[in-house]
Amino acid sequence: MSYEEILDELRGKLSGDYAKDNEMLRELGENYGKEGNIDGVKAVGEIMLEIMPKEQRDEIENLTCIDGVRMDEFHTKIVKLINDKNMVEAKSLSEKLYAKIKDVYCETDKAKFVSFRNPFEDNLAQILFETDDEKILNRAPFDFATFLTTYAYTIFETGSPVDAVPILEEAIKFNPVDCGPRFELAECYKILKNKDKLIKVTQDTIAVASSPLAIARCYANMGYLCFDLHELDDAANFYYASLIFAPHPAIPHELRAIAQMKNAPIEPPTHEQIMATMEKYGIHFGPDEKVITVAAHIASDFMLKQDIPNAVMALKLLYNITQDENVKELILKYDPEAKEIKSNGAAPEGSVK
Repeated sequence: MSYEEILDELRGKLSGDYAKDNEMLRELGENYGKEGNIDGVKAVGEIMLEIMPKEQRDEIENLTCIDGVRMDEFHTKIVKLINDKNMVEAKSLSEKLYAKIKDVYCETDKAKFVSFRNPFEDNLAQILFETDDEKILNRAPFDFATFLTTYAYTIFETGSPVDAVPILEEAIKFNPVDCGPRFELAECYKILKNKDKLIKVTQDTIAVASSPLAIARCYANMGYLCFDLHELDDAANFYYASLIFAPHPAIPHELRAIAQMKNAPIEPPTHEQIMATMEKYGIHFGPDEKVITVAAHIASDFMLKQDIPNAVMALKLLYNITQDENVKELILKYDPEAKEIKSNGAAPEGSVK
């Protein structure tokens, strides 16, 4: 169902009684949130704003808008400026967005805001990042982790990676299982030549990575580091490990560069050699077991609720990181034309010269 169709359906359910309609919309919003239906949550918010008394509407707009523009739409403008190579203006608008977030959605002694994008992230974060501070977790109305990552990117691109670091650390607090800000943090540490921090952020990213692409990028980052340190065999092993999880056109070029520096062909490493390199740098091979467990639990939970679309989405995530043929069969049972059922990348055979 499209966003406009959801809006039409919601408007058709309105009775004209504000109290009853507001309660009905809140319940629907909670249900959409549990399902991970972002469009549904967004549509409920829009309708609630439409029927709200003006005084309350003005208050909500003050919390969610900048210069009369909703924060997510404001962020879309920033992304367009970045795509148009207008980085200075993009940074200026990002600063306004950041200031709004800091002013309205700051962490307090009793509560903090989080920006999980779906039930999987919500569950994974609560399992991996249990704390004893007993703070109330308030769900932010927008994806603040992405908003802050975009701001940090503009800072990085305008020449100040060191200043981007604390912004990315704030982004991670909003969503610690989103790999996006962690990857941007890795880019900062590459430029800053901070070996220890790059290894640490890669270790932390692997622990939450929930896709083959994310895992592959972690190993590619380690390949970059090892190449920079002239640890050429380790670099090659990490690059080959990256190809096991997802192909990338840059990796063969990196392997050829290593072969040229060694002035000798590079033979594909054995699994044992890859694992030895991983152990040397304290890097985990493959997805973390907790990530797999949460994905399986979410899929099972949706199945029990007969929510097949969300169950299939969770199963696809699970298959992507495990390549389990039993999971594949389940997906094809409920979605025979599934297009995402394919094997991950594979390291090339033969030597690279």
